[in-house]
Amino acid sequence: MLYDAIIIGAGPTGSAAAKTLCGKGLSVLMLEAQKMPRYKSCSGCLIKRTMDLVQEYFSKPIPQSVMCAPFENKGMIFFDDKGKRYDFPQSGLNVWRSEFDYWLSQEAAASGAELRDQSRVTKIEQNESYVTVKIGEKKSATETARYVIDYEGAVSVVKKAVLGAQSSFITTYQTFNDGAIDLDPQYFYAYLQPEFSEYDAWFNVKDGMLVLGVAAKALDKIPAYYARFIKHLKEKHGLAITRQKMEDKWILPRITPDFKIDYAKGRVFFAGEAAGFLNPMGEGISAGMESARHLAVSMAENFSDPAKIEAAYRERAKPVWERMVRQWRFVGSITDTFSEMR
Repeated sequence: MLYDAIIIGAGPTGSAAAKTLCGKGLSVLMLEAQKMPRYKSCSGCLIKRTMDLVQEYFSKPIPQSVMCAPFENKGMIFFDDKGKRYDFPQSGLNVWRSEFDYWLSQEAAASGAELRDQSRVTKIEQNESYVTVKIGEKKSATETARYVIDYEGAVSVVKKAVLGAQSSFITTYQTFNDGAIDLDPQYFYAYLQPEFSEYDAWFNVKDGMLVLGVAAKALDKIPAYYARFIKHLKEKHGLAITRQKMEDKWILPRITPDFKIDYAKGRVFFAGEAAGFLNPMGEGISAGMESARHLAVSMAENFSDPAKIEAAYRERAKPVWERMVRQWRFVGSITDTFSEMR
């Protein structure tokens, strides 16, 4: 079968694109490398913009079944590189990304998208008329489409194959703990002091567990950053850990001061983190969903011409890029940690 579009990645970005394309009458295959529902290392704190986008794109509110306690998130609290506090109250929700992403993918499937999990893309080739995607290694299969849309995230097989390069990365590390701390569990806390991280350190609560994390450019630096962060929280906020329940690591693309976005090459298009859309503190869902929607609408309206699709996509996504740049420059203005973004 020749699909109109193959979407790689079944997270919020891919699901938003699939739902939109199916609503325009196009045939869509969604490929997810992992078994669904798949675990995703993420704060799971949805900002109001994300909540509004879900309502607009999927015509449904976010169900309580994907949320974790405390359900309501009241916003973010930043500490700059000198320890000065900045409060940003805003209504939001606290979700488990595994359940939230799965719900969105099922909504996309219900709209007509074919969804296959455990389908890792290992090779991609394109010509003037279509794109061929190889799925799997030993028991491989191939599928073809007029276009491929890559939403793999920070590590993209497709991006490396098509553009010949990958982004530089930030490695994140976080633990989930039983214990107590003298901080409001309904806020997400970000610490920008360089002694704790090369990006940010953070605290939030999920189903009663204290989530504590740090990030660095090099994996071997994480233990020292984490130890200093824990010591700080013990001294300043009475952190007392009784048991560490689990830990995880992840990677984020490192956003550079030129805020470069990779939109497309030929019949292969990128959105979300794969394209380079990522807001400060790793908030990528809103920019991912918005960029995906803009790409899907541009594709449906200019289906016969890849160049016109790219031009329309660039124009529609410009406000998403501008919002991202404003946020990064603001963070750069309050802390030397991100001074390069000013």
